[in-house]
Amino acid sequence: MKKKIIILPGDGIGKEVTAEGTRVLEKIATIFNHQFEFDRALIGHDAIEATGNSLPDETLFKLKNCDAILFGAVGHPKYDNDPTLKVRPEQGLLKMRKELGLYANLRPIKLFDELLSASSIKPEILMGSDILFFRELTGDVYFGEKGRRDNGNTAYDLMIYQRYEIERIAHKAFQAARTRRNKVTSVDKANVLESSRLWRETVQEISKQYQDVQLEHQFVDSAAMKLIQNPRSFDVVLTGNLFGDILTDEASQIAGSMGMLASASIGDSVGLYEPIHGSAHDITGKGIANPLASILSVALLLDVSFGLKEESTAVINAIKQVLKEGYRTADIADKETKKEKLLNTEQVGNKIIEQLNIKNPIDPTALTTASFIASIS
Repeated sequence: MKKKIIILPGDGIGKEVTAEGTRVLEKIATIFNHQFEFDRALIGHDAIEATGNSLPDETLFKLKNCDAILFGAVGHPKYDNDPTLKVRPEQGLLKMRKELGLYANLRPIKLFDELLSASSIKPEILMGSDILFFRELTGDVYFGEKGRRDNGNTAYDLMIYQRYEIERIAHKAFQAARTRRNKVTSVDKANVLESSRLWRETVQEISKQYQDVQLEHQFVDSAAMKLIQNPRSFDVVLTGNLFGDILTDEASQIAGSMGMLASASIGDSVGLYEPIHGSAHDITGKGIANPLASILSVALLLDVSFGLKEESTAVINAIKQVLKEGYRTADIADKETKKEKLLNTEQVGNKIIEQLNIKNPIDPTALTTASFIASIS
């Protein structure tokens, strides 16, 4: 198979983790006799520094002419500390999603058994949790009209949704539920927000086409509480851009760390794959970033965009084996972790590649999230 993959390292630890994800892709290509052509492009703070634009035209052209994208993160303290700056790294990410039509962000939350003790939640509550989030990406408050008035003393951000935006991601969520446990939880704030009332009304209407799937509605504050109280009660979670952003970060505690969560952003063309942890400048350059979310994103990329299920499962099995042998990065280590088992970013990548070289037999019961995502994309 011959495919072109654009690597978007972005900012902060994005560079460090995508380097390990790229190494895994290269190893997969070698082992399974594929031809992956890699190219790199600028986005975020580095792009602003080089071009004055957080998503340069050259980058966008490359993204529109590739088969898949492996992305790191955007963000920089410079912009957090100065809200008056007009050009910001995050604008490049939002524009990329819009230009590529990436309207559905899929975030599988499934716990590796070896990491039960890494979460701050009790193991007996976590055991068996398996959630798939569908977060809408191109509407909501991030893209609505925004500005200042009254001499800058009043700020506003318009939360806006159109019916078709809700319909298309709702269909994806219901289709996914059919491959899982036949339940969709739609999260909104319909008791307060008119946009949420349209969301609930539309999801309810779409549900009539999926009589075999149970639909429940929850307000976002109730859903946030229940995610910690009883995560096993969720199967597929369908929600808007803002609520999805917050809830999926909260749900990272189910997996033990944000460094363990991959995501796929899909639409009707190219797919984008990224860890959810952000640029994390507080640990940038220290070599301690967890690359496993980026490597799990590689597994999603192989499966969803390329249909390479065996290769995807090989990556997941390699991760399972490395964790089973007790190797950890600092964010998922606990008091039982031996000093010699505590690895830096590159060392984790080395261990994954070592496991791929062994070519362990494929375990069909390995995390199957990527497979059922592929069935609906």
